[in-house]
Amino acid sequence: MSSLAVPLSRLTLADRFVPRTLATDTILVLGGAAFTGLLAQAAVPLWPVPITGQTLAVMLVASSLGMVRGTLSLLVYAALGVVGVPWFSGWEGGPSVLLGPTGGYIVGFLVAAVVTGWLAERGGDRRLLRALGTFGLATVSVFAIGLPWLAIALGTDLEQTLQFGLYPFIVGGVVKAVLAALIMPAAWWVQAKRK
Repeated sequence: MSSLAVPLSRLTLADRFVPRTLATDTILVLGGAAFTGLLAQAAVPLWPVPITGQTLAVMLVASSLGMVRGTLSLLVYAALGVVGVPWFSGWEGGPSVLLGPTGGYIVGFLVAAVVTGWLAERGGDRRLLRALGTFGLATVSVFAIGLPWLAIALGTDLEQTLQFGLYPFIVGGVVKAVLAALIMPAAWWVQAKRK
């Protein structure tokens, strides 16, 4: 297969390591979904929303693959999880997870993938400070969808929603954003040294 044309300014980390073809794009999208499912199992069980590695996976997948492939990867993750692949947190799957209190966070992953991938295509993952901003926005995107969904699913007021769905996750969200902001610029540095 021939390489797909990608503007040089929009190259992502994946584009620097593998040629851009339909076959490699498909493998990367499916691999990103599987990676997210794997990191979903790194969890601290809390009720009603566990702390998981999914958000870190979303940031790494979307920044590595870019907006379209990253978002497709998270869409595959969500869709296959809904049809029963047990790769949501706690090896769960099925529509009840998406319809339950944690479903909004899963939908928020899609928004975070769009934001992260778009910014990464514009260099938002290559230097520490820009990466911190990129991954901070990704984290906020997940909460922006997850918190209202949680409130509706549980019928909670604002304070209860924040107690259940935000306060316990602030430190973890910051840690995951910082980790991603350290990992991605380091990966770009390694890529530059390969030349």
